[in-house]
Amino acid sequence: MPSSRRDLLRLMAAGAMTARGQTGKRPNFLVLVTDDQGIGDVGCYGHPEVRTPNLDRLAASGMRFTQWFANAPVCSASRAAIMTGKYPDRTGVRGALRSEPTWDVPGLRQGEQTLPGSLRGLGYRTAAFGKWHLGSAAESRPRAQGFDDFFGWYSGWLDAYSHRYYQLGGPPGKIFHDLWRNETEVFEEPAYMTELLGREAQAYLARQSAQQPFLLYLAFGAPHYSMMAPKKYLDRFPSTMDRDRRTHLAMVAAVDDVIGSLLDQLKRQGLEDDTVVFYQADNGATREVRASSDGKPYHGGSNEPYRGYKLGVFDGGMHVPAILRAPGLIQPGQVWDRPMISMDLLPTFLAMADGSRRAPPGIDGQDIMPVLRGQTPDHEFLFWSHADQRAVRKGDWKLILNPPQFPGEEVPDKVWLSNVEADPGEKKNLAGEEPERVKDLTEKLRAWERDVGIARAPQ
Repeated sequence: MPSSRRDLLRLMAAGAMTARGQTGKRPNFLVLVTDDQGIGDVGCYGHPEVRTPNLDRLAASGMRFTQWFANAPVCSASRAAIMTGKYPDRTGVRGALRSEPTWDVPGLRQGEQTLPGSLRGLGYRTAAFGKWHLGSAAESRPRAQGFDDFFGWYSGWLDAYSHRYYQLGGPPGKIFHDLWRNETEVFEEPAYMTELLGREAQAYLARQSAQQPFLLYLAFGAPHYSMMAPKKYLDRFPSTMDRDRRTHLAMVAAVDDVIGSLLDQLKRQGLEDDTVVFYQADNGATREVRASSDGKPYHGGSNEPYRGYKLGVFDGGMHVPAILRAPGLIQPGQVWDRPMISMDLLPTFLAMADGSRRAPPGIDGQDIMPVLRGQTPDHEFLFWSHADQRAVRKGDWKLILNPPQFPGEEVPDKVWLSNVEADPGEKKNLAGEEPERVKDLTEKLRAWERDVGIARAPQ
């Protein structure tokens, strides 16, 4: 962003923050998370074939981030950072948690300080709808982690109509139903899952009033596998479009319709100006064969112009679409083009809810509002891990150890250095030209591994 525009934004944001501070009213929070949606799957990011009018109007009414990062290129770890404000490695939730019908998979630990728990301590109602995937053991479930109400599932994904998780193709295989209202199993088949979540979320908003603030965390299961969309959404796209791309965008369109219904519900209730709305994808679009219609690596989602996919630490795995609407705090139609990350949400929302309240100790995120006003710098370093992969970013430079390997896109180098401002697609490896920079960033990565308590990645 040009410096003059940044200065203008800081002045406007500072004035708006003062205005909100004088009212003393705590905002509501609506947090929207999609699953495996790339930055090339949202219209306002420059992809006209995508039909997302409601996300586009959300961006027009708030701030669109062009360098927002998930904390991990996979779902459970990414969501752990949103819930805790920490690097997921520090929470013990790494990678994607198992899905089991025994409901005993450990995830978030008992006593973890979470966003819903912290807001509930400030008098908020809290609800989680949709995909949880942060543990099905009793101590890891949503209501044990600060939510008053839960409607959704514990597994990594569900069939969009039967609401069953299944894993086939290898012994012993498993299939089980996984849809719950609080601790009670409920049966809603054959309701299309995205529309079912929209029904529940809209009904929840309709029950809210201006008398008590709320947090609604709505985690869609789309456009993650299973790849299914009703005909009315498919019909919005040309029949000549690639089959996987058409299905993918139809699933996104269904999500967008739900988001629109929730924005309209807030307006009808007179809560629009009192509600902070945040949207992001949990990680980039996938390359997994299981999502494809032809048994080949999936190509329905788009992370363009960034390299890589879900499960990899090239930017395509974590560089996700994100939008923040905060009436009275952020002026409409803004764009922020410097790096920010999911773990920043917890301290930011707590500051919005109660500026005098300190964020829980031990978190890694930072309140982004002073950054937007130019009062504090953004993160000096950002780190990511997945399996043996490690990545660190400092300024415009990003180092990867053990780059991800995707079919047809194998990387022979074990060390990859990019200037991501000059080369956002991470196409040119500058490690051989910048040995001192590689050494410095590798040392920072090793220190971070020790700090968060994970094993040293091979190099």
